[in-house]
Amino acid sequence: MHYHRLDVTYENKHSYDIVIEDSFSALSDEIANLPRTYRRACIVSDSNVCGFYLDQLKESLAGSFCQICHFIITAGETSKTLASVEALYEELVRERFDRHDLLIALGGGVVGDLTGFAAATYMRGIDYVQVPTSLLAQVDSSIGGKTGVDFGHYKNMVGAFKMPVLVYINISCLKTLSPDQFTCGMGEVIKHGLIRDISYYQWLKSSSDKIKARDLRALAQMVYVSTDIKRRTCQVDPKEEGIRAHLNFGHTIGHAVEKLSDFRLYHGQCVSIGSAAALCLSRKLGGISQIEMEDAIRTLALFDLPVSLDPKSYPQMTRESILSAIKSDKKMDGNRIKFVYLRAIGQADTYMDFTDDDLRGAIDFVLSSSSLCQEI
Repeated sequence: MHYHRLDVTYENKHSYDIVIEDSFSALSDEIANLPRTYRRACIVSDSNVCGFYLDQLKESLAGSFCQICHFIITAGETSKTLASVEALYEELVRERFDRHDLLIALGGGVVGDLTGFAAATYMRGIDYVQVPTSLLAQVDSSIGGKTGVDFGHYKNMVGAFKMPVLVYINISCLKTLSPDQFTCGMGEVIKHGLIRDISYYQWLKSSSDKIKARDLRALAQMVYVSTDIKRRTCQVDPKEEGIRAHLNFGHTIGHAVEKLSDFRLYHGQCVSIGSAAALCLSRKLGGISQIEMEDAIRTLALFDLPVSLDPKSYPQMTRESILSAIKSDKKMDGNRIKFVYLRAIGQADTYMDFTDDDLRGAIDFVLSSSSLCQEI
């Protein structure tokens, strides 16, 4: 069943489409309708996703290319490295890929970011298609052209802006996600409502039962609205020079937590914890009330997202270690932290003047051995 199509435009010129379907059956036609014709395709995937969808995707694309090969990385953030990109380069060179060929990213955010970065840099740039299979990738990382890999413990430190030629979302893939992976994506979904659309935020709460049951129509509506929020934000500010930074709500402290967990915590879980801290700071600035802060934290917990950290489980996460990790993040502006907060539910802004003590207070807020939801 066809659900939605969104047109992504940059500088008053069509760039690519986001297509939301419930199977891979229309992908070959979507690629055939692209402005360019491609000879060969290399599908990049990971060791988890390939078992579910690699054969399906190859079958759906049979006849679309004279050759289809694949490149598989080990699933997980630890594969999001320059070494993995180099291995992909070697495969492309071995197969004699050039600018007449196409990369297809089949997987979650790690696969999409890595493939996009390889596409941006191999032979100074070749085309690629995003086929995101995780909720987080479908609503966030596959859209907007941000690509990159981690460098040491520094997340997304090496990257480039490279727009895909197509984003093809098969929402049926959400049925095979583990509970943790699905929940992980909800961290970004709720963020979209908090920063841009209060009615969407309210709809997420009222539709929680259908969403958690993975009802396809509810999922299609959710993915559509979230991708539209990301699309509209990135169209206005493609290089993150202004309001696109609002999409980093929850990420400043979230990235620090993710780094200090050695990536044992999923990205969306860390964004949720970071969002709880950002809500605390938003309350401090008077952007939202105590009741609104508590409601937003309960909403995160409603979708089984963590909103606090138990220091006993993560002894390396102290107030000072998290603060230090924040200051090594690429979102620093000189010696000032560009922090995204809420002026109101559905309205985000940036603030540059939080003191270290302000941040320590927000960190203390989430460094709780008991659930914040129980406390409030």
